[in-house]
Order: sequence, then structure tokens, then C-alpha cells
Amino acid sequence: MTFNDDAKINSTGVRRRGRGTALAVGGGGLGIGAFIVIILLQQFAGIDASPLLGDQGGSNGADEPIAQCETGADANARLDCRLAASADSLDTFWGDQLPDVDVQPDVLLFTDQTNTGCGAASSATGPFYCPADQSIYIDTAFYKELSTTYGANGGPLSELYVLGHEWGHHIQHVTGITDGLDLRATGSNSDSVKLELQADCFAGAWLGDASDIDASNGKPFLEPISKSQIADALSAASAVGDDRIQKSAGAEVNPEGWTHGSSAQRQKWFQTGFAGGPDSCDTFA
Repeated sequence: MTFNDDAKINSTGVRRRGRGTALAVGGGGLGIGAFIVIILLQQFAGIDASPLLGDQGGSNGADEPIAQCETGADANARLDCRLAASADSLDTFWGDQLPDVDVQPDVLLFTDQTNTGCGAASSATGPFYCPADQSIYIDTAFYKELSTTYGANGGPLSELYVLGHEWGHHIQHVTGITDGLDLRATGSNSDSVKLELQADCFAGAWLGDASDIDASNGKPFLEPISKSQIADALSAASAVGDDRIQKSAGAEVNPEGWTHGSSAQRQKWFQTGFAGGPDSCDTFA
């Protein structure tokens, strides 16, 4: 288990879009080839490349609250509740770090395709943060793709890492870190890579403190994180390194084309945040 069974969850920060939105990992999505092409353009928070995908159908109905997610036991049993509990913990953590900033984005779960403030999005784009509407979008089938296509270990902590990374992009947006950056440039020393590595570091900073963050009823959200769970998060970080994705696509490793950083860099900065907190996350220095 990851969450304390008796921790109280406020699930209002996470909604699902349209009736019938999938709640479990698996199913849906485009073929692996198309997924790899789009991931090269937009892994977690890159450019919106979903128009290349055409009309995939999907969910564009009214946003609905996540039902029956009240405790850590619910989070241990269901992915949507786990994301809701994670969002509650993230909001508490960043609220303490930045008490004068609106640190809570909306988190929207969808199936196949949806409309966002940044344009159309599909399951093939992977989870991403849209600054235009300050929302995180996740098709939960991505978590299965992360394991089956890219070889990540899976496990709850890898799911939490992904949400923590996207939440990190919201923190960058609302605190002005992204202002004035050249996010069109690529390369291992580009602003884009530094921004992504900082989001990895912010995810690590949250998880480093997560077992000490209390829910509204005074119970810690998370149990102490084990070494094997940390390994799961590091595996997810490695799986979406630019060098590994280039190899998966059958291409040569080309640092000049990087937008998110290598597997080693992503693991390093996650670990830096985990050990040192948000103040250790100045990837631009």
C-alpha cells in the first residue's frame, strides 16, 4: 500500500470529463508507432501535437466529480482515488511552500481525446499541463503505456511521480519561472530541458516530504516510502528520458533534439528534489 487507509481525502480537485471516462489503467489509445512519434514532440508538457492524430472520438462531456473517494483505503484500491489523494497532498505541500500563491490546478481525467485550453488532446500525447486553463490532463491509459511500451516498472509511486511532475509545471507557471524562457529551442542545455528537469525535481521534493504531510483529519496521506517504491518512480523518470525515447523510436541518440533531458538527468533531478526539497531545484543555475 502507498496511502494510509484512514487518511481523509478531499477529492474535489480531480474530475473526470464526460460519462464513461475510464478509471482503470489500460485500453484505448493509438498504436505504439503513433504514440512514439507524438511523445517525441510532447512527452509531459511539450507542444500540442494532437492535431496530427485526427479525430479519435473520446470524452468531451460535462466534468464530473470523482465519486466515493473519501479515504486512503479508497486511494489504494482505485487509480482515480489515488490521483485525487495525490492532488490533495500536493495542494497541501505547495500551499505550505507558497502560502501567497494559488498552487492548485484542476486535474481532469479523460478518455481517448478531449478539448483543452491548449487545443485538442488525445491519449497519445501523455499527461500534460495546460497553462492557458491551468489544468492537468490525464488519460489514465497512459500508465499502462508507460510500462508496456517504455518498460517502466509501474506501481503507485510512478503514478504519483507523473502527477507531481505536471503539478510542478503549474508551480513554474504561477510563480513566473516560465516567463521569458525560450521554449522553442532544443538541446541538452536548452530552457525546455531545464524546465522539465526542474518539474522532475519538484515532484521529488513533494514525495520526499509526502509521508510527513497530513490530511485534514491529522493522519499522514502516505506511508513511509520504501526503496522499491522509489525505484518505481526512478524507473518512470528513466522511461521518459529523451535518449531512451529516441532509441525506442529506432533513432540515434541526438542531444541536440532533446526537450526533456536524458534518463540519467531525469533520475538525478528527481533524487535531488527528494533529498533536498524545492530549494535544491534550481536547474537554471
